[in-house]
Amino acid sequence: MKNLYLFNNGKLKRKDSTIYFILEDGTKKVVPIEQVENLHIFSEMEFNTSFINLLNQKDVFLHFYNYYGYYSGSYIPRKKKVSGFVDVKQAEHVLNPALRMYLAQQLIYSAIHHILRNMRRHKEEVGELIEEILEFKKQVSKAKDIPTLMGIEGKVRLAYYQGLNAMIKNKDFYFEKREKRPPRDPINALVSFGNSMMYTAVLSEIYKTQLNPAISFLHEPGSRRFSLALDLAEIFKPLITDNLIFSLVNKRSIQKKHFEFIEDEICLLNETGRKIFIQEFENRMSTTIKHRKLNRQTSYRFLIRLECYKLIKHLIGDEDYRALKAWW
Repeated sequence: MKNLYLFNNGKLKRKDSTIYFILEDGTKKVVPIEQVENLHIFSEMEFNTSFINLLNQKDVFLHFYNYYGYYSGSYIPRKKKVSGFVDVKQAEHVLNPALRMYLAQQLIYSAIHHILRNMRRHKEEVGELIEEILEFKKQVSKAKDIPTLMGIEGKVRLAYYQGLNAMIKNKDFYFEKREKRPPRDPINALVSFGNSMMYTAVLSEIYKTQLNPAISFLHEPGSRRFSLALDLAEIFKPLITDNLIFSLVNKRSIQKKHFEFIEDEICLLNETGRKIFIQEFENRMSTTIKHRKLNRQTSYRFLIRLECYKLIKHLIGDEDYRALKAWW
């Protein structure tokens, strides 16, 4: 199963059990729907309910991205792996402050672990920042509520971002501060785009389990977002997307020519840049490592699903949750 990314405008049309992608010039291409798990749309696309019905039958996710290339929403097939028992337990762990705090702390500990892992490769340059983050880490167990915990996480991120220039060896790029809405420089554009990719990857893996993606522990459950995907993405952003950004920039696979500026205020990857990033992101997600606990090769993408399974075991009382730290 694979992810398919569409950048050209056109139509997605169903004929029986086959999907055709019809370009504006009339060129018709077959979409191997039986082999596709996620369909990512970066362009203007026409389709109808017949097409949507087939996606539902084949369990294909449809993800949409706006003009700037950032995630805007998803069509999710009817969830087949459901469990009222897990839903109830998930809700109980949100409504009970102590139970929720334990899970939120685990997520923060894991995120800090991977942030420090990235920084320790450049210990000589960012040693003071590492010590600062270690002091923040000590405060995690003392946090009395979720807002305090989120404040600690924010301080850790701030210190981490202050060390980015030491981790970026390509001097064509310079990072000053994190700016999300909108990103104003290439590194911010890469971080925002990478976070969008990670969010959709985590959301897709959650849907393969009995977890409810709208019930979260670190981020506040919201009415218009899948906040559990935000929770679990905290673990995998420094582990996967940040390392991917360092690699693309330092190896000059991504260069200044792969960005465009809108009114000198908004910086975003152009189509070529997005394609390069997505190709390397898919390569990274399919890369396998030796999982010591399972004693077998495991892809980075499957690590996300394993994290979901661990969370379910905790919710139903089988095994205490220990967030991913580095099994390999």
